[in-house]
Amino acid sequence: MDDLRRFETINDYNAFNNNETRHPLVSVVDLSKANPRQGSKMYFGFYTIFLKDVKCGDLIYGRNTYDYQEGTLVFLAPGQVAGLNSNGETYQPKGYALIFHADLIHGTSLGRHINDYSFFTYQSKEALHLSERERKIVLDCFSKIEYELEHAIDTHSKRLIVQNIDLFLNYCVRFYDRQFITRENVHKGILERFEHLLNEYFQTDKPQTIGLPSVAWCANELNLSAGYFGDLIKKETGKTAQDYIQAKVIDVAKERIFDHSKSVNQIAYELGFKYPQHFTRLFKQRVGQSPNEYRTLN
Repeated sequence: MDDLRRFETINDYNAFNNNETRHPLVSVVDLSKANPRQGSKMYFGFYTIFLKDVKCGDLIYGRNTYDYQEGTLVFLAPGQVAGLNSNGETYQPKGYALIFHADLIHGTSLGRHINDYSFFTYQSKEALHLSERERKIVLDCFSKIEYELEHAIDTHSKRLIVQNIDLFLNYCVRFYDRQFITRENVHKGILERFEHLLNEYFQTDKPQTIGLPSVAWCANELNLSAGYFGDLIKKETGKTAQDYIQAKVIDVAKERIFDHSKSVNQIAYELGFKYPQHFTRLFKQRVGQSPNEYRTLN
């Protein structure tokens, strides 16, 4: 696993898996055509979505290991590194990979909102687990893209390919929404743990030393990626994780404002604000009154 294979182009990855390159910027890769191999780390210079059909080792993603079961989709953005640790054993890859270069979607609607698909920032442990029916829909989307690639490139090719990729990604948004609901055993207590984490944070001196808790910090403490955590909180509460944190800050601030032995500036610093005016601005946005006005009126 120490060696790193680099795939900069679509053709690089097609050649590695014994697949023909029909389009320089996009491919549906049939992994069963690849030669048997051992696990390795791989760098991808393009968007990559794996649909694995068999268990073939542990997926290595960043510094984490993920038990890679059947019927799982994993999403990688350009520049990410992933790979398989087959524990020294040779395995036969199976399943499919949809790969497309960013150049394919530049200037398209998908190119303008590709960052809205936050699951490209999820960690591998937050992969999408498909039902059999969902898997068939995914394969149908792949089949439509493959159909276009089997024909000579014409004036319609790019638009139809990009639209089918967009359709596939929109299905994945729906499937992730379903997963947030159905995998309650995995997500159980996340909101309660988030609330406890914030309560505990403001009972210590961490705000003065670290500052205001960020979404990324909270996600890391809860062993989730920032993207997955943010989407999960939005699904559970209807508001963003940042909104939730700010609401907690205001709740704590309201309580402390009644301590007349401390100035508003002192309270701002205690809460983790680097500049008191930022605290005053947030408080007024949330409450409709400045901290001093709120203290006086109450």
